[in-house]
Amino acid sequence: MGVLSEGLTQILIPVAALIGIAFALLQWLLVSRVRVSAADHTDADNGYRKSLIGDAELENGVQSVEVINKCAEIQHAISVGATSFLFTEYRYLTIFMGVFGVIIFLFLGSVKGFSTQSEPCTYNKGNICKPALANALFSTVAFLLGGLTSVLSGFLGMKIATYANARTTLEARKGIGKAFVTAFRSGAVMGFLLSANGLLVLYIAINLFKLYYGDDWEGLYESITGYGLGGSSMALFGRVGGGIYTKAADVGADLVGKVEHNIPEDDPRNPAVIADNVGDNVGDIAGMGSDLFGSYAESSCAALFIASISSFGTNHDYTAMSYPLIISSMGIVVCLITTLFATDLFEIKNVSQIEPSLKRQLLISTILMTAGIAIVSFTALPSEFTLYNFGANEVVKNWHLFFCVAIGLWAGLVIGYVTEYYTSNAYSPVQDVADSCRTGAATNVIFGLALGYKSVIIPIFAIAVAIYVSFTLAAMYGIAVAALGMLSTIATSLAIDAYGPISDNAGGIAEMAGMRHEIRERTDALDAAGNTTAAIGKGFAIGSAALVSLALFGAYVSRAGIKTVNAMTPKVFIGLIVGAMLPYWFSAMTMKSVGSAALKMVEEVRRQFNSIPGLIEGRAKPDYANCVKISTDASLREMIPPGALVLLTPLIAGTLFGVETLAGVLAGSLVSGVQVAISASNTGGAWDNAKKYIEAGTTPHAVSLGPKGSDAHKAAVIGDTVGDPLKDTSGPSLNILIKLMAVESLVFAPFFAAHGGLIFKLL
Repeated sequence: MGVLSEGLTQILIPVAALIGIAFALLQWLLVSRVRVSAADHTDADNGYRKSLIGDAELENGVQSVEVINKCAEIQHAISVGATSFLFTEYRYLTIFMGVFGVIIFLFLGSVKGFSTQSEPCTYNKGNICKPALANALFSTVAFLLGGLTSVLSGFLGMKIATYANARTTLEARKGIGKAFVTAFRSGAVMGFLLSANGLLVLYIAINLFKLYYGDDWEGLYESITGYGLGGSSMALFGRVGGGIYTKAADVGADLVGKVEHNIPEDDPRNPAVIADNVGDNVGDIAGMGSDLFGSYAESSCAALFIASISSFGTNHDYTAMSYPLIISSMGIVVCLITTLFATDLFEIKNVSQIEPSLKRQLLISTILMTAGIAIVSFTALPSEFTLYNFGANEVVKNWHLFFCVAIGLWAGLVIGYVTEYYTSNAYSPVQDVADSCRTGAATNVIFGLALGYKSVIIPIFAIAVAIYVSFTLAAMYGIAVAALGMLSTIATSLAIDAYGPISDNAGGIAEMAGMRHEIRERTDALDAAGNTTAAIGKGFAIGSAALVSLALFGAYVSRAGIKTVNAMTPKVFIGLIVGAMLPYWFSAMTMKSVGSAALKMVEEVRRQFNSIPGLIEGRAKPDYANCVKISTDASLREMIPPGALVLLTPLIAGTLFGVETLAGVLAGSLVSGVQVAISASNTGGAWDNAKKYIEAGTTPHAVSLGPKGSDAHKAAVIGDTVGDPLKDTSGPSLNILIKLMAVESLVFAPFFAAHGGLIFKLL
């Protein structure tokens, strides 16, 4: 037993979650105090009091009530559009959750013929466990809980972002520092709400399930794996649907507006501009929030399941069993302290300080969390214990787990910094891509693809080292807690990630409201740093997905009763090669979906420019609603086939070909998917920032490539539009593919072990 008692553990975990929620509410309160008074009105669609009419601030020398009124109007349109889309999407997902919940219950209940008889435990020999029917029921409940929490995470993130975007724009009138703090505080609200809610719901679910399961921890934590499945299922549709929405609008707006008509980004004359800004919130905010919640839920569930069949579970050591939850609790406290460095301790005085401040967040949180991990490891864990390792028990010491979590944490920092190097326009890789635009779009595309492929190298080595060290020290449990280590600072990661789309929206609002040029320059600087932080967030998500998937793979192999996975056997190898193909199939579907939707958007924007008299001169208003409808319809229709591919593959492979072939599919998709996801995300991020590098014109080299509207700039815009679906649809969604297939296989493993392999049985 560790130093920490069970009673204290039961108190510390919910208290940490409540502290996180309280801190999020405090940050929200501070954002809401941004001076935006005058025309107060209740907005039923948005669910809060909105007052965006300024005080005595001057706009171009006079009090510009009209301009600030325009900010309120645009924010309202973005918020209503995002809310409407998510409600429509969630209606579809509610049906999916109900149908898939029934499938989980029927498949798992049929393992023992829907028996209500208790039976001998699989791993804890000599003990009696609850019936399989109970596991089916509680796994279904956990799935629904995970799905609801994921949806809530995404929806709250969207509401916060649409609440903060215009406030960030208005604060930019007072200086870059004020705008930065408003955007960052808003991101922190999302980060702390998501991490705290995820922890609290999981803690409550475990304690409620325990009322039925009692001492049957094996069955309890088997059923809890449904929580991760629910979280990732919702994340998949959120990422794919939101990604298609935002990129269809973005590509349409850029190709017609910038390239054909040479008007600025976010110009109010562009019919797709509102759809583009709505898309930032439903894709980059709601989708990303659900994605990282899914990673957190799955890594926690994988670690808890493996622990339950090890000495922690068999000896009923609650504190040691709760080690993953205590790590997450410590992470909330560490991230709280880290946030203060950005919002209160260091002031941003000029544009050049923005990116270093965000990078400092990663470094500070990693250093503090390393100390936090040491405290948790040496107080919560016994000095020596055994962990389940593919049928054997491996003796492990508490300092082994400290190194496992710490190496996952530091591997995440390495991935974050490498991603920043390859996607920030402050460094030579992106500057080289920008320079290649001199000779046209083709060379830009070639350089960008090469950058993306090259950016895979160091992150893969970092993941490989983390896997080897953690597995050597603590078997599959070590890999699971290494993934948790990478996600332990999720509140900070989400804060710097959500900061990007909020800043992007702030810039769009400034342009559409006709605010003076200096305001747009400030928001552009915030947005450029935001693009890099978004890429860093995607890097964290992909890196953690690799570790989470491997941990889930180990848990699946254990639960399915597979002794060894031999790649030389035909059953495994065919799964391996098919699994490696799946990320390409999935990417083809999502890229084609964005392309088809963008084609309709381009045609609609062209139609409006050609048929609405005075639109290009600014004398008439475009029909924004029609473009919003095109994005909405396309995303809801096109998200279904990729989602079906991911969800049906494990069910078909396990049922028809058996547990060994499915193991091959999981391994193949993991190895292939991580590479494709990193290269796609970084290629798109580099193209985006190469375009912004030329637009900003802050160096002699950038000035020589510009200005906006030059041939080099048009080539950069084309590269950016090619990269949009890579970095915001296909790339981020691939990490959900590898996680979701793994956790789904884990949940359905008893069914596949009992009834799977029908084709091979017939042969």
